Amino acid sequence: MAKEYKFRLSDAELQLALQSSGAVLIEGAKWCGKTRSAIQAANSVIYMQDPDQSSSYQLMAETKPSLLLQGDTPRLIDEWQTTPVLWDAVRFEVDKRNEPGQFILTGSAVPNKEPTSHTGTGRFSRIKMRTMSLFESGESTGNVSLAALFEGTQPAEGAISDLTIEDIAFAICRGGWPASLFLASKAALRVATDYVEAVLNYDVSAVDQVEKNPERVRLLLRSLARNIGTTANYQTILNDIEATDNTISDKTIASYINALKRIFVVEDLAAWLPSLRSKTAIRTSDKRHFVDPSIATAVMRLQPKGLLHDFEYFGFLFEALCTRDMRVYTEVNDGDVFHYRDKTGLEADLIIRLRDGRWGAVEVKLGQKQIDEAAANLLAVKNRVDVDKMGSPSFLMVLTGGKYAYQRTDGVWVVPIGCMRN
Repeated sequence: MAKEYKFRLSDAELQLALQSSGAVLIEGAKWCGKTRSAIQAANSVIYMQDPDQSSSYQLMAETKPSLLLQGDTPRLIDEWQTTPVLWDAVRFEVDKRNEPGQFILTGSAVPNKEPTSHTGTGRFSRIKMRTMSLFESGESTGNVSLAALFEGTQPAEGAISDLTIEDIAFAICRGGWPASLFLASKAALRVATDYVEAVLNYDVSAVDQVEKNPERVRLLLRSLARNIGTTANYQTILNDIEATDNTISDKTIASYINALKRIFVVEDLAAWLPSLRSKTAIRTSDKRHFVDPSIATAVMRLQPKGLLHDFEYFGFLFEALCTRDMRVYTEVNDGDVFHYRDKTGLEADLIIRLRDGRWGAVEVKLGQKQIDEAAANLLAVKNRVDVDKMGSPSFLMVLTGGKYAYQRTDGVWVVPIGCMRN
């Protein structure tokens, strides 16, 4: 029996993109649900990695690629990057037809630029799909809306999360992989492990056709996992790996990380660079993150019970979970997520900035004891930003692993991640 389709927040974004562009490109990690989502909107589909047909498809692409584009529209071309010539073929066909909603392309890797002669500007809309947020998986009540916080209309007072600390630990280790939601607990936890092994043994080499040592990639992933949520630079990672492999170079690390980014495994968090009231220097280093926190636990061979015995690391992974979810919620609100840190050590874990200029600052705290400190940090960030140029923040929020949502007397919201939605 086919599994029931779980609604994705990006589904509405896909429908809008099909109304405005001739073709839509959906990119994201393997197993994150791109194809299943696209099928809901498509009227015909071609699977470029179908083992029974792929050789024929490749031959057709080399001789007359327009044959692969024939079919009811929107036509889904799944894993298009295996045949990069299709990019220009789709672009040309979009120009010929001059109608929106003709094609949907899905891709789990960024191909080399050489095979395509045109960027697709004006023909393609791009959507980045991530693994499922807690709201999409049904684990967040969704009583607190990010959009409403920006509008100042959020009646969040009294919202309650159903998630326990044990539930959060399990959600981190299981990850937001759609297939895992239909499995029993033990099997669900294995999905992330299988994903990591596929990355190590095939995907990271296949993306650029350059053979990579799986054990070296494993060491790199373990170092990135240990440094998740930090601004660790290449030298820090190199020093970490050299404890096991003293022959690896920073050039190799850079090339491996680039490959991992191209298959959407690594997704670092960029620094926010606002105008400040003073000349305080802003740190510009990215924070290390994976597309899903379960990649870290899988490569570290951690189970939920293990997290409960290491609350310091649990806190870093909880921040990674919140980063993933807030990226999902922010993107469908036409925004981006950053982090802030200046030379004085003042920081905000997440800065949510919409493209109309509105912004909000978020600190992530797993427990309740650090809420006062987090709120003070957020108020200090607000006071440091030049609001004449940047505007006042729409909200300040501490995201927690707790139970209750409320607004403090200083105006800072305290919200459990188990209450958030877009």
